[in-house]
Parts: sequence; structure tokens; C-alpha cells
Amino acid sequence: MSFKANDKGTAANVIKQFNATNAKIVAFFVVIGFCFYHGILHVRYGIDSCKWLLTDGRYKGDMEWQPYGCMMHEYSVKDTRRCFRYLSFWGRRNHFVFIGDTQVQLHYRALLHQLAGHKKSEAAFWSLAKSNQSLDVLPQSDHSFHDSLLGLHLEYMWQPYLTDNITKHIRNWMEEGDPNVIIIGMGSWTIRSSNNLEHSLNQFVVNLTRLAQAVSVRGEGKSRILWVPIPPIKEPSLLDDTKPIEQLSNKHIDQLNKAAVEVLEHSGAQVWWSSRLLAQGRLDESFGEAYPGDHTLAHTTQILLNAYCNDHMNFKDGTCCWSAEPYTLLQIVTYASLFVCLSIAIAMVLYRSYKGVYYKANIVYAPLSTNLDLPGSGNPISTTNSGLDLLPLFFALSKLLLIMVFFYLCDRTSFFMKENKYYSPMSFWLPLAYMVILGLFFTEESRYTKVLHREQSDEWKGWMQLTVMIFHMTNAKVALPIYMHIRVLNSAYLFLSGFGHFCYFWQRGEAGIVRFFQVLFRLNFLSIVTCLAMNRPYQFYSFVPLVSWWVLTIFVWMALPPRVSANSSDGNPLQFLSLALKFVGLISMITILYMSEVFFEKVFVTRPWKALFVTTDDDIHEWWIKWKLDRYSVSYGMMYAVGLFLAQRHQLLDDRNHSNLMSPRLSLLAVLAAFCGLGGYLGFSILCHNRDECNEIHPYIAFIPIVSYITLRNISGILRTRYSTFFAWFGKISLELYVCQYHIWLAADANGVLVLVSGYPALNAIVTSFIFVCVAHEAHEITTVLMPYFVPSDWQKVLRNALLFTLVLVPIGIHDGMF
Repeated sequence: MSFKANDKGTAANVIKQFNATNAKIVAFFVVIGFCFYHGILHVRYGIDSCKWLLTDGRYKGDMEWQPYGCMMHEYSVKDTRRCFRYLSFWGRRNHFVFIGDTQVQLHYRALLHQLAGHKKSEAAFWSLAKSNQSLDVLPQSDHSFHDSLLGLHLEYMWQPYLTDNITKHIRNWMEEGDPNVIIIGMGSWTIRSSNNLEHSLNQFVVNLTRLAQAVSVRGEGKSRILWVPIPPIKEPSLLDDTKPIEQLSNKHIDQLNKAAVEVLEHSGAQVWWSSRLLAQGRLDESFGEAYPGDHTLAHTTQILLNAYCNDHMNFKDGTCCWSAEPYTLLQIVTYASLFVCLSIAIAMVLYRSYKGVYYKANIVYAPLSTNLDLPGSGNPISTTNSGLDLLPLFFALSKLLLIMVFFYLCDRTSFFMKENKYYSPMSFWLPLAYMVILGLFFTEESRYTKVLHREQSDEWKGWMQLTVMIFHMTNAKVALPIYMHIRVLNSAYLFLSGFGHFCYFWQRGEAGIVRFFQVLFRLNFLSIVTCLAMNRPYQFYSFVPLVSWWVLTIFVWMALPPRVSANSSDGNPLQFLSLALKFVGLISMITILYMSEVFFEKVFVTRPWKALFVTTDDDIHEWWIKWKLDRYSVSYGMMYAVGLFLAQRHQLLDDRNHSNLMSPRLSLLAVLAAFCGLGGYLGFSILCHNRDECNEIHPYIAFIPIVSYITLRNISGILRTRYSTFFAWFGKISLELYVCQYHIWLAADANGVLVLVSGYPALNAIVTSFIFVCVAHEAHEITTVLMPYFVPSDWQKVLRNALLFTLVLVPIGIHDGMF
């Protein structure tokens, strides 16, 4: 019995030790371990992502090809022609040479079809060939294609056997000028036509060795030489061809491919092994049971274009064959400044250790609400800057340096692998179901009974943020109904922001400068530092500028007279008329901006604040799209708050206890109306088939599902006074989760997925999620620690710090052309 009791105590101690601090320590060592692991991989296999692209990969669940360790951009006809035209403009010749048998000819034709924007089935190609109809590319014949507008020259040379003629061509190109890409592939005819396979294989190796010597003598040059291995076949092969095929088998194909790999391994040529893996994964669609089908050829063409174009084009979802972007002076200054803080922190710790004073990093500050604005959250935030110790400041900035270095390593280098996102219904709904089950499992009784009290709003923001993250990771934006519901979640966050800020002002009757800068600091600190460290514009984290803009709008709107609050309106109904006029003015201003995009652009592209609203390409269209989608959401939240207070004042509802909000009859009507509202928006999202049209309608009806959810969540006292601690915990760090996901959970500016564990997607998602959440939580704590230093409680010191921050931004703005 005592043994069992001891076991129980041990288990309890283990559980007790499992907290956020220890989890972050574990995450730190996990990151260090993966750094060593990926470092060993790079030492063994190299860091050339082009080699990864051309060597290895796998089919994913949607039968899309995923190269090993990097992301592949899907080139459209427009993208393909733009690449060639761009390179031609800068004086580069786009010269491709294909040499080989029918397999290589198919690759040549696939590239032609990619340029022309159409595809012909292989069955149609061969049937037309046998009927002697005119074709663009005749089987077993040379062909060339030239486009002066693109500076493009394609050549195909029919060479079913490996002879010295090919070696001569290589040497001639050495003297006359290299093609950009030379694709060579043959061998199947050698097997078919041989009476003595062993002798033919030896002769093939001899000829291939001569070719390898010519390539090696030729050196690296300007050409990329690719050897296409023979794809596997379905046995027995029943090809209807002019050559005998009785000896063609996968065993013989493997022997020849193995010889090619061994001979070309140390030459300037590269074996395009991923083309064989592609064909091997789709044997069922191979034409004639030997040649790759349409889907395989489409993928090999995409691989070829990625290898050729990615390093020259600005496609964020194409990291294969991509060179890391150069760091800027601003990045150097940012990291150097944080490193200075690290040095100061180390010096202070050593000095205090020498003096016998030890620093403990468990200083606790008052809890910081995610919005700083929700009713029922206790006393207003206040910070005292008298006697602040500087060591926590430098210690927090030192940890911020480590986070930024990790961001840079994950997202701006190829040290860690990246993969493309893909959508399938199962990939989205399964993790969403797990999330809901976990959220429902961890529920507790709340201290509050008010509608949208702090713990309930944290819960709401938590499950919304987790849902949005799953949406981003699984690329579910391709499913329009899911996309429209995610739009509702974005609107709901702004709704909550308007609701919370208005409630605070209504109850306290003031919106001070200190509080205003506290909110802005909480929203923008991490995103601004990340922008500087990652060389991205402020608009990159689009939702942060959007929320910040509406916070500014709310505070200005509330500060303008007449100021209406709970005290001023008590016994004075005319105050509500003034409030209504202020709402009319606000909505009118928003509508005027919306009605003219030209006027909107003139307002927001005015210097010096233009840099806050444009992208890297100096384009304000993205800001226009984001702004107009949720232009009324904040107003909806504030008007809902007014309606809620009026209902409370006239005793239409009572949220001061654990009972239901309204009488049974009204509650039933409200529940029915709420279900109709949710069902109506669901029907709208299903029936609407054009994304632009859906987006145009959304701002006018976004409040319907939001208010419906609030009604269902709060109408019952049992539901209103219970909340999910799981979701609420994530809700408190929702902002950090939003910013951090771009760099250490997703990858390549959120266009792909970070890969620490290659080949095991589920395990990789678990590991990266654990690290990502720990980093986001630490970033939240860093922001909390730094708040009293950057935003003191004294409004004069706040204005001083704001002026200093502005002076710091001036040289950055001058460098970026803001002035």
C-alpha cells in the first residue's frame, strides 16, 4: 500500500513539474537537438536545394508531388513566359537542349505544351503519329522551337543510343557557347535491341564514361546537365513498337540506371532521379506501360521550371533552387542592438554574482488582458516605473534576440526544410475535431457572470486563433465555405475589439493616453521587431495593422465630444441621441472611404505614413482589400455594446447571476433566431460560388453569425458561467500565435510548412506545434515584462518615449524613402 501511495505521489510531482516554464526549457533543447540533426544532414547530403528537387521527393495525399526539403512553385503559362521574358530582358539566353529517346521527347513536348497553355494526351499523340497526321513534334525525329519575344530556343535531338556523337556535341557547345540546360536520357533501346545484354551494358558504361569525362573536362560552366533515368515499366510489357522488346524488364532497367548513377556521380552531370520516382508512383497511368503519363510529365515540367526560374523570380512558395535573400543594413543594426542588450545582461549578471546578488527570472507582473479592453477584467492596467530594475529589461531583450535568430534560421535560410501546403477535407476537419474535443475536456466554472466576460472572450479568441492556424496550415482557403467562415472569425476579433474598448470607456468615462499607448504597444511590439529582424514591411502581418488602425479610430471617436458614458447618460436620454449621431458620423466616414478607392489611396499613400500601408512592392491594394472586408465590424461591436447596456438598464436581461439572461419565452425566441442566423450564413457560404461576390456581401451580414454565437453562448446561465481553460490559455497569447506562425510553424512567409521531421507529417506537426506554442508564450511574457519600461504610467513619460521612438524611425524612414 505504501508503495502505491509513493507511486501516486511521484506521478503527482511529475505532473506538477509540467508547467509552461519547464515546457519551454524542453522546447529549447529540442530545438538545439534538431539544429544538430539538420546540421549532420547538411554535412552528409549538402545544402543545395536544387539537388534535393532533382533527386528525391514523394507523392502526398492529394497525389501532388512534394520535393524533399523544399517548396515547389506551380508555374502557370503566365508564370513560365514571364520567367523567360524576364531572363531575356537581362540578357540571358534561354536555351534548352533535349537529347535522347522517346522518353526525353515526351519531356520536350511537355515543356512546349506548358508554353502553349494546353496539353495533349499521350494516347492522342501516338494515335495521330500512326495515322501519319501532321504533328508539331514527330516521333523519332529532331525538332526545334524558337520564340524571339521570350529569348527562348528549345532543341530536341533524336538519339535512342548513347554514341560518341553526343560527346562531340558536348565538346562543340564548349567552344560555341553552352545551352542553359541539357537533358539527356536513353538506354531502353539498348536493352531492347541487344542479343547479348551483358555486352551491351558494358558498352553502354564505356560510352557513358566518355560522356562523363567530356562533362568533367567541360567543368561547371553555365549549363545544368541532367541525365534522365529509365522509368520502371509494368511487366510484362506489351509495347507496340518497331524494336524488339522481349528483353525489357525492370531488372535490366535497374542495372542500367545503377550504372548511370555510379558513372555520373562525380561528373558535372546530375542524375534526375526524381523523374523516375514520379513515374514509379503513377505506373497505373503510364502510356503503353512504359512511358510516363500526362500527370507525371506535368510534374517533371514543373520541376524543370522550378530548377531554372526560382532563383530569379520572386515566388514566395518556391524555395527549391532559391538563394537566401541578402540581409540588409537595418537587419544588421537590429540584431546588433539586441546583441548589445545580451552583452549588457551577461555583464550585469556576472557583476551581481561577484557582489553576491543573484537575479531570479521569476518576476511576476500583473496579468495582461489580450485586448486590454474587456469588461469584467478587474482594475484598469497600471504600471509603475519607479525603481524599475534594468536587468529584467535586458534579460527580456536577450531572450527576444534568441527568438529572432530562430525566426531567421527557420524562415530566411534553407537550414530547416520546408514543404508545400495542401488541402484535403480530412487534413482540415480531423485536427479541428481534436481541438474541439480537447477544448471541451478542459472546462471550469468562471468567476464572472457578465456577457462576454474576460474568460469567455479569451476562450473565444483562443479557439478562433487555433481554427485560423489550422486553416492556414492546411491551405483550406481553396474551399470557399471554409474561407467565408474564417472571414467571420476575423470579423469577430474586430467585433470583440470594438465591444471591449467601448465597454471600458462606457464604464469609466475616459480613454487616456497611457491606455491608448499600452494597447498599441501590446499589439505592435512583437510585429515591429519581427519586421525589422526579418526585413518585412509593416503590412506583412496584415491583421496587426488592421486592428491597430481600428484601435486608433475607436480612441479618436471616443475622445471626440460629446463624450457619452454610463454616468453621463444616466437620467439623460438625449445622450443616446448624441451617441447615435456619432455612430452615423463614423459609419458615414467609413462608407465615404469605401465608395472611392482612389480617394482611399490618396489618404493612405500620403507620406510619411505611406510606408505603414503598402507592401514590399509599394502596393496598397492589399490594405484596401483587408480594410473593406471588415470595415463595419468594429462599429457592430460598439453598437452591440450599446444595445447590451440599454437592455440591462431596462431589465430586459440580467447577467448579474448564474441564471438565464431572459425569461423562458424570450430565451426560446432568441435561441431560434440565433440558429436561423448561423444557418443562414452557412447557407450563404455554400450557395455563394464567387469569392469576390462573397467578399462584397460579407461586411453587411458579418454581424449575424457573430451575434448569433454570442446569444447561444450566453443565453443559458450554465453555459455563460463555464469556459474552456484550454481555449482561454491560447486566447491570452493569440496575438503572439498569429505573428509567430509566419516564421516557425509555417514557412516561406506562410506559403509553406516548416519541416523538422521529414517524411512524418503528423509527427512533424506535433513537434513544430510544441516549439511554436512555447515560443509564442515566451514572446507574450517578454511583451508583458517590457510594458512598464516602454509605456510607463506617467503620461508625460509615455509621450517622451513615443517621441524617442519616432526619432528612431526617422532615419529608417529616410532610408526607405518615407520623406
